[in-house]
Amino acid sequence: MTPADLSRTVLHAVRRAVDEGVLTGPVPDSVQVGRPGPGGSGDYATSVALRLAGPARRSPHDVAQILRTEILRAGPGLSRVDVTGPGFLNFTLAPGSRAGLVRAVTDSGIRYGYGDALAGTTVVLAPADEPRAAVWAETVVRLLRAQGADARADARSGEDATERLTVRPVPAHLADDLFARLGSDASRWGLLRPAAHDRPATGDGLLVQHESNSLFTVRYAHARTRALLRNAADLGIPSGDGDPRDPGARPLLDTIGDHPGVLAAAARHRAPDRVARHLERTAEAFLHFQETCRPLPAGDEKPSAAHRSRLALAEAAGTVLAGGLTLLGVDAPEHL
Repeated sequence: MTPADLSRTVLHAVRRAVDEGVLTGPVPDSVQVGRPGPGGSGDYATSVALRLAGPARRSPHDVAQILRTEILRAGPGLSRVDVTGPGFLNFTLAPGSRAGLVRAVTDSGIRYGYGDALAGTTVVLAPADEPRAAVWAETVVRLLRAQGADARADARSGEDATERLTVRPVPAHLADDLFARLGSDASRWGLLRPAAHDRPATGDGLLVQHESNSLFTVRYAHARTRALLRNAADLGIPSGDGDPRDPGARPLLDTIGDHPGVLAAAARHRAPDRVARHLERTAEAFLHFQETCRPLPAGDEKPSAAHRSRLALAEAAGTVLAGGLTLLGVDAPEHL
């Protein structure tokens, strides 16, 4: 079960409760599912009961208990649903359900995380001449389209822009030769990775092949996933179900599960820096995973189901990294 699957499960539970007269009030268009907050438990959580409590004229805790019953009736892939705090629903996935997350990435490829959250929305960004604003606008358009919006950065004849993005510009004395000096990939990362109000990165450190350079870390992690798959193919080891039970796999599974939500939030808030930071977290989680869980057998060790599942997870991580870099307009090399 993926976070998107869980979001739909909760939304269906709300709709059933309203249709059956157990709850009153409008059914929301969508339900946000994320990591549990302080005091929470399990794998994911939602605060939807707090949103529904007012229209339903019931306490958030009562609404959460009603939804808990509905979700457990039709929530395959869940082993527990708990109510915590004033009315947060907390979900613990059933053993083996993480395989569905990896399959979702495999099925979608680099389009994993694309959706229709902004379908029916039209966004026309004002043209930008300043280098950072131009790159930011181009990337925001790509993110909006990935979420179903009709978006563009060039107003058509007789059409007015609906939005103007505001970003901290590149200092004038660095703007002219930025792309010639750093190249397209490093320049784009330096302009997109800092938040809009922060100073863009324009130094030669973006070209350094060291973990201190976040762009290098992300692209290195992607290249490592591809190297693992090539080595596995040479050894005749296929990918498995993608549900490794190693404790060290949990952070990587979590970051992969967060990817669709990050893309949707980046589009809504016109914030490609959120995607860049998420790629950093995914890269760090993968590099730790490959050291602690070892997707390939060592020495005389025989390939096992665990190795195959770890390889599937490594492949999914590489796909998320490639997809995120593509949305930012940055190359994801197979070799580095």
